[in-house]
Amino acid sequence: MNGVGTVERIFTAPEAEVEMVEQSDVKAVAGSGLEGDRYFSEIETGTFVTWDPDEERPNGYDVTLIEREAIDGIEREADVELSPGEHRRNIITRDAALNHLVGKRFRVGDAIFQGDRLCEPCGYLQDLIEKDVLEPLAHRGGLRADILESGRIRSNDEIEPLE
Repeated sequence: MNGVGTVERIFTAPEAEVEMVEQSDVKAVAGSGLEGDRYFSEIETGTFVTWDPDEERPNGYDVTLIEREAIDGIEREADVELSPGEHRRNIITRDAALNHLVGKRFRVGDAIFQGDRLCEPCGYLQDLIEKDVLEPLAHRGGLRADILESGRIRSNDEIEPLE
C-alpha cells in the first residue's frame, strides 16, 4: 500500500444478525475488538466464530475493514447495492489498498493493527442480506485485522502502513 487512506464510516453491531449501527468514533481495544461490537471479547455474541473464554482469542476477529471502492465496484459491475452497514464490516475505507495489508502492521487513527487475512464473503452474509454477493465480493470483501495497540478511531482518520 502506498500513501495514506482514510476511514469513511464506522459500524458496530451489539449482537449477531442485528442491523449494523454507524458510529462517529469507537474505541479499538488491543486483543478484544471494537467496544460495543458483537465480537468484542468481553461480550462475544457474533455468529461467525465462538471461542472458549479460557483459550486464546483466534486471530482475525478484532475488526473487519472494506474499501469504499469495492462497494462502489459491485454496484457498478454486478448491480448489487449495499446499504450502509449491510456489508457487515466494521470500517469502510477510502483510498486504502486493504489486500496489500495482509501480514502488515498499519495505523488507523490512534490504534495499531495487524492485517490477518482477506475477509471473503460467505454464504451466511449472502443469506442474511438476501443479495447475491459471493462472486461480486470475491477477493475484495475486505480485510480481517487484529488490534495490537488500543486507541480511538474516528471518521476521517488516516490509515497508514507502518512497514
